[in-house]
Amino acid sequence: MIAIEDVSKRYADGTVAVDRLSLQIPNHSITVLVGPSGCGKTTTLRMINRMVEPSSGTIRVDGEDITRQPVNALRRSMGYVIQNAGLFQHRTILDNIATVPRLLGWSKQRARDRAAELMERVGLDPGMARRYPYQLSGGQQQRVGVARALAADPPILLMDEPFSAVDPVVRRGLQEELLRIQGELGKAIVFVTHDMDEAITIGDRIAVLRTGGKLAQFAAPDEILSAPADPFVEQFLGADRGIRGLSFLSTRDLELDRSRVVPVGPEAQEAAGRGAAQEPVLVTDADGKPLGWAPPAWNGEVETLEPHGQSFEVGRDSLRVALDRAVLAPTGRAVGVDASGRVLGVAGQETIAAAIRAARQRTSTDAAPDAAPAKAL
Repeated sequence: MIAIEDVSKRYADGTVAVDRLSLQIPNHSITVLVGPSGCGKTTTLRMINRMVEPSSGTIRVDGEDITRQPVNALRRSMGYVIQNAGLFQHRTILDNIATVPRLLGWSKQRARDRAAELMERVGLDPGMARRYPYQLSGGQQQRVGVARALAADPPILLMDEPFSAVDPVVRRGLQEELLRIQGELGKAIVFVTHDMDEAITIGDRIAVLRTGGKLAQFAAPDEILSAPADPFVEQFLGADRGIRGLSFLSTRDLELDRSRVVPVGPEAQEAAGRGAAQEPVLVTDADGKPLGWAPPAWNGEVETLEPHGQSFEVGRDSLRVALDRAVLAPTGRAVGVDASGRVLGVAGQETIAAAIRAARQRTSTDAAPDAAPAKAL
């Protein structure tokens, strides 16, 4: 556990970056620091590995004051990931990842073996091992940065806006990769971001800091969304915090309609011919995966099917994702699939809205006072 106890950082010009901050950051969890620019997020992160020294207060790791350790040893015991990865441009990807193990005295072969293992863990093709950072995309470089931070198997991982410089699609993939790795390794991760949606997606607990480095609220994401501590937190969350709260409602119990889902072939063409315009037919391939919506006068040609839009994975994706898919779908219906992409059924906006009401009622009635509902992606 990382214990930040009454910690402040004041600079010589009188600027207060962090003001009497106290946080208990548990092991095996992701704690996210969010807040407006100048609220002390990065300063707090850097005080944990002593890249910035506190002006007052104490930071302990598993009960030990971090100032009692040599600073270089402390930093090598923590993984550190920054925006744009911060890779050594003159070293290969393999040797970038092997940097910290080599500093710790590992043999070159052992360090490189560990680096190759981590390339696979973070989803990098082994063929990239001999490439240099400039030969990789931004998302690939960030994966290298994560692998390098994990190379010596540190119990703590510090991440300073690591995904903010990549496009939204890559960012989503990196977030999912981080959650997968955390599920396997169970590190104590401290993650800085300015993006509240990212904080909700990956965080087990969120610390909202206000300008001047004061703690405004520290709680599980669903608690912050449902019960902001004060007007500042409420304003920071934005007007759509109710929509964001749908991220914690699972699609597991969503009622799906299979009556208009048919495999491609004469049966699908006949069903489309019987259907009215407001009752389109979803045509699937032989494996049960969606091909598209058939209009009432469909001629049986797959090429003439209308796009089915993005699907959602039942039980894994949240009702927020299902609602988004339905709103964007040409037919107003979201397509629910299993983990292999096979269609389980479809759900319209009214069905999803009813599921949201029912889920919220169950949560308010059945949930324990201090229990956080499981978060779907």
